[in-house]
Amino acid sequence: MEVREGAALSRATVRAESTREAVSINKGYYPGREVQVVFPIDAENFFMKGLAEGNNRTRPSMVAAAE
Repeated sequence: MEVREGAALSRATVRAESTREAVSINKGYYPGREVQVVFPIDAENFFMKGLAEGNNRTRPSMVAAAE
């Protein structure tokens, strides 16, 4: 996912059951910033097969976007 604040662009990773939930989670972690899904996505790695017991969300990790 891309997270943008003004001219600053970063990438974030989050695990969720749906694209909508992933966007919502990242908007919660980065309020006031523009959050969008980066395409193309690798469906095998993008969509979860199951939830870890007792943990349905993973904190996003931020990395600088390569341009």
